[in-house]
Amino acid sequence: MRGEDVQQSELFSYGSLEDRVPAGHPLRAIRAMVDEALGEMNGRFDEIYPEEGRRSIPPERLLRALLLQMLYSIRSERMLMEQLEYNLLFRWFVGLSANEPVWHATVFTKNRDRLLEGAIAEQFFSIIVRQARSKNLLSDEHFTVDGTMIEAWAGQKSLQRKDRNDGSLNPPPEDKSSNPTVNWHREKRSNETHESLTDPMARLYKKTNGAEAKLAYLGHVLTENRNGLVVDVRLTQASGTAERDAAEAMINGKAPWRRVTLGADRGYDTRRFVTTMRELSVTPHVAQNDTNRRSAIDERTTRHDGYAVSQRKRKRVEEVFGWIKTIALQRKTRFRGLDRVGWMFTLAASAYNLVRMRNVQAAA
Repeated sequence: MRGEDVQQSELFSYGSLEDRVPAGHPLRAIRAMVDEALGEMNGRFDEIYPEEGRRSIPPERLLRALLLQMLYSIRSERMLMEQLEYNLLFRWFVGLSANEPVWHATVFTKNRDRLLEGAIAEQFFSIIVRQARSKNLLSDEHFTVDGTMIEAWAGQKSLQRKDRNDGSLNPPPEDKSSNPTVNWHREKRSNETHESLTDPMARLYKKTNGAEAKLAYLGHVLTENRNGLVVDVRLTQASGTAERDAAEAMINGKAPWRRVTLGADRGYDTRRFVTTMRELSVTPHVAQNDTNRRSAIDERTTRHDGYAVSQRKRKRVEEVFGWIKTIALQRKTRFRGLDRVGWMFTLAASAYNLVRMRNVQAAA
């Protein structure tokens, strides 16, 4: 007998959200790790939220929502709030009941500065790394470093000369449209003479010769070679030496009692960087840059089998950048300023670790 396609609204819905989420859903393992980390951060939350005043939205829910936004590539907080209205899986992960109202999207704007000042993303990342170490998922001897370009939330037309005294802009006075015509003909632009009015911290940068220079930041990660998890993260202004400087800062202290290895691409093949690594008891497994000059890496390093292994393993760092830039939508940031962009980049690295840890443990 054919059933009738009749939609009848029900007054009551029986069963909790916990019962509706499948037992083997990937978010269950991630939620458990997130809740454990947030539980350790109670003291920090008490410090940044005053005791008096109106009760705020729990910061634990805000962080879970931001992680959810990255895990499911949701473009904006407004779209995230729309999803939370009807997506029961998202409500369960954030901690909302089925009938609890969602908050306004501007809540993120108002609370982000408070979480930023409290260095919440950095502490959360450190706790996730500590969880991975307690589960024996990290290598303490073999690492890989690399950097990637994060496009700034600023257009090329916002680039203006630093020595402008009258506040005048490059577009002619008669062009007052929202997208004015800018004539850059015969005007050389550089970070020394120009800065962005939209994001003064952003710098003109290009990764390869012949590419277009864009206003950008540089994101740096240090990964371990066992499972490709991120163990340190940085975001800096873009420059020709920023990647090597960040690598020195991240690897420093990682070899307190044993010699470790550090894999990197040929952009790190400079005598200063290689010498510095050896002074830090770090074996530089850097790809040889022998195109136009003599490489700083000689047979003392390349003759060992471990060098070839590091060269294979180091390519896995691109998986981190690929996930952060495509899934977590950090290819072009939606924030301005070094602190805000760095805060979100650190949180995106934490989200990647959570996904990677879940996958590694599920495959074991």
